[in-house]
This record gives sequence, structure tokens and C-alpha cells, in this order.
Amino acid sequence: MLQIDLNNKIAIVTGASRGIGEAIARGLADCGAHVILTSRKKESLQIIAESINNNQQKATAIACHSGKLEEIESLIQTVRQNYGQLDILINNAATNPYYGPAGDISPEAFNKTLEVNLRGPYFMMSAALPLMIESGGGSIVNVASIAALKPAKGQAVYAMTKAGLVSLTESFANEYGHQGIRVNAILPGIIETQFAQALIDNPAVQKLLSRIPAARAGKTKDMVAGVLYLVSEGAAYTTGASLVMDGGTTISI
Repeated sequence: MLQIDLNNKIAIVTGASRGIGEAIARGLADCGAHVILTSRKKESLQIIAESINNNQQKATAIACHSGKLEEIESLIQTVRQNYGQLDILINNAATNPYYGPAGDISPEAFNKTLEVNLRGPYFMMSAALPLMIESGGGSIVNVASIAALKPAKGQAVYAMTKAGLVSLTESFANEYGHQGIRVNAILPGIIETQFAQALIDNPAVQKLLSRIPAARAGKTKDMVAGVLYLVSEGAAYTTGASLVMDGGTTISI
């Protein structure tokens, strides 16, 4: 049986203040990792960190806007100074400020979506790599979306960034594998989060969900086991992969 032991591992989870990021952070802590929780605002992170620490596990909250290069550099420098290593990076932070016709998105919304969903993970990985290599290798998991495979109407730019993130996953895996870095992605379907609530409330989406094999939206906890596998020694021969976790949505629409 696969035993996931992350004791003595340092992990960063971006967008960890709620939803999928929070669930992944708690899962990593359950397996023994010291989890660095990041998002734009430290207040909400601190509540989660205290909850993890009160459970005799280890978490630290550090504010970091994943779209701001200076904050990414500061985060990695803080991890280097305080812990001297980095073993796991989960790029989960994302945004989707626009839903509507592809040709009507404003330049501001376009730029914000690229800044957080694509530029952020790119430079987070770039900044983290030297410390991970010094630590003897590491595992990166990028949280993409099934929108990367099948863009839905109204989500052209969001889908583009998620497809780009899958491409980045494969590129970084290919370039840094010889230095002990594995890079994989998960592709969630429709998950019950505050981020996706407006989508889930749509009657058309409810009808779609009733027809997929799982017959429901996913829960944040449904995403955790796949990530734990990908960062574990059990996945030592897995890199450049995209794990679809969508309840069968992509095979049924």
C-alpha cells in the first residue's frame, strides 16, 4: 500500500486561503509537511494556519500576490532564510474576472487573468527552482482546469491561461527533470468553491452535472488525494502529466 510520508518536507501552496488551495494545504499537513500558506491577504491565511497548528501540524502564513514578481521573490527568499529548503510547490492561485463573449473582454480583465493564472505560476516556478534543486529535488503541481481541454463558452481567456499552464507544466518537466524536479498538473472539473459558485448555480450547469458519470459537482476534498500522490515518492516516475479530476465531465460532454 502507498504510504505518503511528507515529514521534514517544506511545501508552498498558493491561493491557500480557501477552496482547493486550503484543502490541499490541509492534506499536505496531514501527511507531515510544513506548509507555507500564501495568498494576497494574510488575515484569512492566519486562521487556517492556526487551525493546522492547533492540530499538532505545521503551517505558516505569508502574504504573497502570485501576480507580483517582487512578492514572489520575497516569498522564496523568506523560505530560504527560515527553512533552508523547498520540496513541494503547489501553484493553485487563480482568477477569472470576466465571463462573457470572447470578443468583449476588457484589456484590464485580460491582463489580470494572464497575470495571476499564467505569469504568476511561471515566475513562481522560476523563483522556486534554485532552492528546490539545492534541496535535492522537488515536486511541483500546477492546478489547471478541464477548461484547458474543452473551453466553455464565456471563458475564452481563462481557458487559454489554463491551457498555457498545462504547456508550462510539460516544458518545465522536460527541462528540469535531470535536476530532480518533477512537474505535473491536475485538471479539476466543476468544484464546489466560492470561486465557482456562480457557475454551479447556473441551471444549465446543474443539468450538465446530472448527466456526467459522477452525477455531481466535485468537492475540494476530492482534489487532495491526486495531489498527494503526485508529490509523493510513489510518483517518482511521473512527470509532465496532467491528471484529469472531473467526475467524468470531459468524457460525457
